[in-house]
Amino acid sequence: MRLLLIEDDDRIAGPLTEGLGRYGFSVDHVRTGAAGLAGTRPAPDLLLLDLGLPDMDGLDVCRSLRARSAVPIIMITARGEEADRIVGLELGADDYLAKPFGVRELIARIRAVTRRAGAPAWAAAGPAGSPGAGTSGPGAQVLGPLAVDRRTREVRLDGRPVALTPREFDLLAFLGEDPGAVHSRQQIMDTVWDPHFFGPTKTLDAHVAALRRKLGDPGWITTARGVGFRLTVPDPAGPGVRTGETAG
Repeated sequence: MRLLLIEDDDRIAGPLTEGLGRYGFSVDHVRTGAAGLAGTRPAPDLLLLDLGLPDMDGLDVCRSLRARSAVPIIMITARGEEADRIVGLELGADDYLAKPFGVRELIARIRAVTRRAGAPAWAAAGPAGSPGAGTSGPGAQVLGPLAVDRRTREVRLDGRPVALTPREFDLLAFLGEDPGAVHSRQQIMDTVWDPHFFGPTKTLDAHVAALRRKLGDPGWITTARGVGFRLTVPDPAGPGVRTGETAG
C-alpha cells in the first residue's frame, strides 16, 4: 500500500516513515500543503495529513483534497480538542489521530479506514524479516495446514475450503499477520471492527468461538487471560494449548 505523508516536522516524519516501511508500506513524504495538493505519481492509496503545516492549514488541504478525490485521509496532529476533530471529520477526513501515537495504533487505523473505504487489503504480514508464516502468492499466507488468501478472501484448511463470514475472515487474517503474538481485545476491536465501534465486546468472543468451530480445533486461537487472543498452529500430537493459555 502506498501512503502520502504530509508532515513538516522531520523528527516525526522520519521515524514514522521508517516504522511504516517495516510493516510493508511505501511512504512518500512532503513537507507542505502545496506539495501535498500537487499530488504524487503513482497516486497514494491513503493520505496522512498533519494540520500544523508551514504554508497553509491542514484543514484547508483536507477540504481541497476532498473536493476532487475520494482518497482516504487520516489526520495526524497535536490538536486534540474535540472541536478540531469534529471540523476535520466534517470536512471529509476518515479518521483523526492525536499526537503522540504509536506506529501500531496508526496501522490499526489505516487498516480500519481502508477496509471501510474498500481499498486494497493490507499486503504486509508483519515487520520485514519477522519469523512466521510463509506466503504462496500475493496476499496469501500459509500457517501449517491453514492457508489465508487476502487477495481472494479464501481460506483453506488441509486443502479444503473453509466458509467464513466477512468479519470472521477479517479476524482470522488480522491474527495471522503476526502468528503467536498476543493481540489485546481493544486492539482487535479497533482493527477488525473500527475504533468507533460501540457494540458489546462479547461480539468478539462470539466470532472467536465461530472460528474455532469452523477450523475444527480450539487450539488455533488461544486466549491470553486478561489480555486478548493469539493465533497458533495446533500441535497435531496434542491440544495446542500452552501453559498460561486457554482455548476457552
